[in-house]
Amino acid sequence: MISAGRWAAGPRVVAALAVLTCVPLQLARTDAPSEPPTLPRESRVPGGIAILDLGAGERSPGDVIFNDHRAPVLRRPEGWVALVGIPLDASPGPHAALLRPANDAPARRLAFTVAPKKYDEQRLKVAEKRHVDPLREDLERIARERVRIDAALGHYSTEFTPQFALQPPVPGRRSSSFGLRRFFNDQPRNPHTGMDIAAATGTPIVSPAPGRVLDTGDFFFNGNTVFVDHGLGVVTIYCHLDRIDVKAGDTVDTGTPLGQVGATGRVTGAHLHWGVAVNRALVDPALFLPEER
Repeated sequence: MISAGRWAAGPRVVAALAVLTCVPLQLARTDAPSEPPTLPRESRVPGGIAILDLGAGERSPGDVIFNDHRAPVLRRPEGWVALVGIPLDASPGPHAALLRPANDAPARRLAFTVAPKKYDEQRLKVAEKRHVDPLREDLERIARERVRIDAALGHYSTEFTPQFALQPPVPGRRSSSFGLRRFFNDQPRNPHTGMDIAAATGTPIVSPAPGRVLDTGDFFFNGNTVFVDHGLGVVTIYCHLDRIDVKAGDTVDTGTPLGQVGATGRVTGAHLHWGVAVNRALVDPALFLPEER
């Protein structure tokens, strides 16, 4: 079934919130990783990732900021790179991240260009009208939940250095739903900011990699939801769960059960909505998965 959920993107969205089986993360600091991390596929489009060269050196070149959020900075054999998540609402054309050096050197711009990408449309029928036209009390709840969502998606920690070659957190048919311009009951809403994976209610969802649970709860649009911090501004999101098996603060390993697939929140049937945020931008999860042949 297809998700009718969507993610809020903080100040860039309207009042209605819309909304890795797996490769381990290294427990290593960014200045001395034990081995080079695998990178996701680069795609400099809205909802994609730009990989920016920061030069060689023994020590980290500093922090990289994009849209007021820190991006992952990683050491590779050929030098340091930054992985910049590009929001779905980014305009095509020139953009720049900011490198703030670790020493007293002046900050410098890291220019890159975002190419246009046209995403398809999708029209869905939602039985619960309040999930299309929320009542006043629903909007108040949505506003409170937005604060929690923003805090989780914008979280940055240095406890882990993520590997970015991932597998789906649950078996099932993966849709290409990311970025779809959605219409609910013929009303336009924000684009879909995750991947839907079809699976039956009760199917276990596992953590793709070590991390720490940031928050869990029942959200108006997203239903039962889990947020997991994987380090350096990389956060994964799991929505519409039937059951949550972890709590905020729990440390999880690769394969730790997070919960079970369900149909809570705004949905048209049981499935997992899986999202990946990098420097607060929700990007296409397919960039982290093996390419389908």
